[in-house]
Amino acid sequence: MTTASLSTLRELKLGGMASAYEAVLATPLNQHPEAHELIARLVDAERQNRQRRRMELNLRLSKLRYAVTLQDVDCAADRNLSKNQLAVLGDVAWIGRGENVLITGATGCGKSHLACALGNHACTMGQRSLYFNMNRFCEQIAVAKAEGTVIKWLDRLKKARLLILDDFGLQPITHPVKLLLLQLLEDRYERAGTIIVSQLPVGKWHEYIAEPTIADAILDRLVPKAHKVDLKGKSLRKRSENLSS
Repeated sequence: MTTASLSTLRELKLGGMASAYEAVLATPLNQHPEAHELIARLVDAERQNRQRRRMELNLRLSKLRYAVTLQDVDCAADRNLSKNQLAVLGDVAWIGRGENVLITGATGCGKSHLACALGNHACTMGQRSLYFNMNRFCEQIAVAKAEGTVIKWLDRLKKARLLILDDFGLQPITHPVKLLLLQLLEDRYERAGTIIVSQLPVGKWHEYIAEPTIADAILDRLVPKAHKVDLKGKSLRKRSENLSS
């Protein structure tokens, strides 16, 4: 009967329950839990297994640039990042409120590192996340246009609870890309969170976008409900090179 039960659990794709039941069967008979306790254990094991699998899937699909966590983020006065700020961002409620995070600072100061740590944390909390640097973002738009799948591609990005766009402002973007970026931000407005990472200060983004009407519309959907993090300090890459030499 136990063999048949295990087989049925696996047939029903209840792997967490099956593993927990096997663990119980491996213990001496006099240590087996009562029926109600056994059921509670199996249900809890299945719940935890599904949460773990969902987290692993979210992390795999997110395509994060760095495999880092919030614990890896260095909070210090000289970086202009406090533990309190990180704690606020670590509470993923801001994603549900449709708020944004604008991370700026000089090259190498850890902007992408912080964005990926926030993305990693969102995935572990069950929030589907997607990461793009702007080069890749523009390439994806070109491919979607060539294949006639722009609407489908936008719908996929719209469904992500957190979208990270890295290296914003590093290279010029075309008029069609600006329009699609505006459409994407409109779709996500007050529904999901967006992180923008840039070497340019937020005050220069209007000039970078270069088309006043579109720039006004894009920034109006990004800035008013945004947490701003302006990272300071020396390049973390140079610091890492000095430590390894």
